[in-house]
Amino acid sequence: MKKLMLSLFIAFGFSACSLNDDLPNDTCGDYTNVSFSGFPLSCNYTIKEEFLNPSVLIITTQEKLNQYFTKHDNTCTVASDPNIDFTKNFLIGIFSGQKPTSGYGIKITSIVENNCQIVVNFFENGPQTGETTTPTTTYPADYILIPKTTKPIYFNKTTENKDNIVIGTFGSVNDFFQLNDYNVLKFLNVAAGSYEFGQYKYTATIKRGEYTLFLKSVPTEILNLKGQTKTYGSPDAAAQGGVYFELHQGASTTKIYIDNTDTADQSTEVKVFKKAIKDKIELLKI
Repeated sequence: MKKLMLSLFIAFGFSACSLNDDLPNDTCGDYTNVSFSGFPLSCNYTIKEEFLNPSVLIITTQEKLNQYFTKHDNTCTVASDPNIDFTKNFLIGIFSGQKPTSGYGIKITSIVENNCQIVVNFFENGPQTGETTTPTTTYPADYILIPKTTKPIYFNKTTENKDNIVIGTFGSVNDFFQLNDYNVLKFLNVAAGSYEFGQYKYTATIKRGEYTLFLKSVPTEILNLKGQTKTYGSPDAAAQGGVYFELHQGASTTKIYIDNTDTADQSTEVKVFKKAIKDKIELLKI
């Protein structure tokens, strides 16, 4: 199993390395989960030079950030705070390298630590069966913030299911979560109607199997809408509000909006599912 170690003391001058070193056998005690949060760096920064090969960056200061990235005005549709408190956090960037088409991705799934080191788990994916790609060179990347540390960091490539579910309630309060089979993401400060979730910061909780478990509650009539968007009733964030459901399976994305008020087009199964979404969100908020 291949992993990468980076010394955070930067004494050796390394802040960008390839993913090709082995993790020492000394485990130094049991591993515990490390909290981390997603950071939409591309809203406010552009990398100065793309990495042609799989690489990682550990950014420990604003000066290092400025060395690798150029700051620009916010390009996301929602407000995005570009500031990082490097007295408390480090920014980790992980890069797949150059890819020949769209459809490739890389994602950090969990972080664990013991008495000696930190291990960042991640996976990569290629185009899904049936996915339409464009012949444009891409450079997949993912960025997160972790608590400041003096421990060496290793990177462990895993195999994960890319499929996921996003559930949310909108109206007087907006709460949105993504359910994966490897973690749960809580999106922060989601604006009603702006449901491109790559532009939001998030906090991550390590929980296995949440996607597969919740998928069992999805009504057949919604599963049969594969790749479509449908609205039940007339949900309005400024009025009675509603619930949101987004299902990513392979190359398809299905989006559902359901009015909080029971309407004639909501079958019994859809009403039960609406309640299941609300109940799940309440559990995740605890």
